[in-house]
Amino acid sequence: MKKYSSLIYCLILIVFNGAKSFAQNKIPQSFNQNPDVKSLGIDPKKIASVDSVLQSFVKDKKLNCVEAFIAKRGNVIYKKAFGLKDPEHNIPATTDDYYELFSQTKAITTVAFMTLVDKGLVSINDPVSKYFPEIPNRVVTKVNPDGTYETRPVKTPMTFVHLMSHTSGLNAGLVKQIRMAKGEKDLGPPGYGGPIPEKVPNGQYTYGLNLDAKYMSEQMTDLVKYPLGFDPGSDWNYHPSSNMLAYLIERISGKPLRQYVKEAVFEPLGIKNTDWYFPADSRSRFVKPYTYIDGKLQPGPTLYLDGALSSSQTYAEGGMGLNGTIEDYAKFCQMLLNKGEFNGHRILKPETVELMTTINRLPAVNSAEKGFQFGLGFELFNPQKKTVPAVSDSAYAWGGMLGTEYIIDPKNDLIVLFYMNMFQRERLYPEFLTKAYELATGLRK
Repeated sequence: MKKYSSLIYCLILIVFNGAKSFAQNKIPQSFNQNPDVKSLGIDPKKIASVDSVLQSFVKDKKLNCVEAFIAKRGNVIYKKAFGLKDPEHNIPATTDDYYELFSQTKAITTVAFMTLVDKGLVSINDPVSKYFPEIPNRVVTKVNPDGTYETRPVKTPMTFVHLMSHTSGLNAGLVKQIRMAKGEKDLGPPGYGGPIPEKVPNGQYTYGLNLDAKYMSEQMTDLVKYPLGFDPGSDWNYHPSSNMLAYLIERISGKPLRQYVKEAVFEPLGIKNTDWYFPADSRSRFVKPYTYIDGKLQPGPTLYLDGALSSSQTYAEGGMGLNGTIEDYAKFCQMLLNKGEFNGHRILKPETVELMTTINRLPAVNSAEKGFQFGLGFELFNPQKKTVPAVSDSAYAWGGMLGTEYIIDPKNDLIVLFYMNMFQRERLYPEFLTKAYELATGLRK
């Protein structure tokens, strides 16, 4: 009898430990907002160290406010905001504030497109011309002083891989000379050297485009009037490709970009505070943008913020334009860390996430900085690129023009987000990221 009792006890122990192991390895479907810090092995000194570095940015007046979010295995181990989101009125920053996300829009646009791939409606290797016959198939080789130019046929047709990796050749190279010959000026975006337009556009627009356009289709049909700046896949040219990708989402899905993203990505993930547009009374939720010039903190232009509060809300592009809370974007990051699943919904197949985040799509020689790698929608990390040694080689990331940053690190089962809204600024992110990894990688398995 003793023998059987021992056997039964062993079986119960195996089942219990198996269930415990399964529970530990289960994909988190929501954030654990109040994890047991002792069981996780969180060192309070390391939390204080993260606090200290963020507080120092505010104290030294390098930014008006900053927010950070760190989640390990779905456990929120850090979520705090410091500083004033509206210094003129002495309003403190909170963890529910809205930030202008700019290029963080790109990853969401890319994921939205990949949902169409998973549905079998399109392949990443399809030629773009299959869905948009007007797409350029010639490369500019020479621009004359009068603006006329010479071209040759492309060596490789443009595919969706080229759009998602910013290697399409759209609006690149000599194309800028053609446009300048037509009277356009090659200035930076407003806030980065470019002039502030007298009329606030309805929405957040890529600089240099028609600010009166009601729909992205108007911008893209104008863009394809020009040849390509290089053969697709042969070089890197950031930004225009994401807008074209977004327009193709509209053509393939038959829905406006904003609607499709909400239905395919935001609503399933429970993302409720991120959008291209907000009601006018939402202004108080936004962080006021600032700039750091000659060692002084100064108010920045509110052009983009104002555009997000427009009464006309038809224009939405894929390269920029989203605004929202840090936790909303953290849900998106956690979905990717979970290999496509979060909040009880699968957005992408696991193999699709792998396809996007593990293969460098850039040619060996390109215009990006040395060691830079890019997949489908994300920068890929590697030993040559790391500024923080603890970041694993599996990590992928990107950010936004006003200083919002995020990293997704599968080997460390970690997501880290760092938000500010600053035009000119010092590079503060690496200092924070070092402290974030010191906190997160010291936790118990």
